[in-house]
Amino acid sequence: MSDASPASTRAARLAAARLYLVTGATPARHTLPDLLRAAGEGGVDVVQLREKDLPDDELASVAHAARTLCDVLGLVFVLNDRPHVAVEVEAHGVHVGQEDMPPAQVRELVGEEMLIGLSTHAPQEIEAVDPALVDYIGVGPVHETPTKPGRASVGTGLVRHAAAHARLPFFAIGGLDASNVGEVLDAGASRVCVLRAIADAQDPRAAAAELRAKIDAPAGTATAPAPAGEQRP
Repeated sequence: MSDASPASTRAARLAAARLYLVTGATPARHTLPDLLRAAGEGGVDVVQLREKDLPDDELASVAHAARTLCDVLGLVFVLNDRPHVAVEVEAHGVHVGQEDMPPAQVRELVGEEMLIGLSTHAPQEIEAVDPALVDYIGVGPVHETPTKPGRASVGTGLVRHAAAHARLPFFAIGGLDASNVGEVLDAGASRVCVLRAIADAQDPRAAAAELRAKIDAPAGTATAPAPAGEQRP
């Protein structure tokens, strides 16, 4: 029997994660199952289902199917924003923002074994994160993105701050794709979260593989020109 604590088990699951995909229930170019399979084959480690408007019962149905598929594919499945639904569908994790339920309440609701992610947008938010409650943070948006209207971009400066000060694994996020991911890698990120770069790609497996190759490249080579091929719309 393992004597590892729930916290250490959660940390271990994140240790190898480098590429994180956020997607809605109905991606623009693919069915959700097809997207998840292709993304996993291309090198995605974590999938977050983000649906702000679906009623709880409809979200639970989609999330349960996605979590079941992620189990088969060996991917970590995270649900955005609704911890009670995450518990219902036995998600591997739940992700919340600064304006959502506080992490202490989330942890009380979901228990010790579920991963909790938290979005951060400023140095003080990074420094305020409690590692006893939260397992990883998102840092961004690095560039302005239509998925976060009204949220000012933070550039690579906040990524550099996270690389120097974050006490948890962090994923750089916000308008990232194969053409600019080198900026955040050079700023100290080793984990990246994307949305449209994979979900909107005609070939999501190839898009994920290109990103993963850049993330896994030796330090200093990530800003090399991307190989010819499809770019994100």
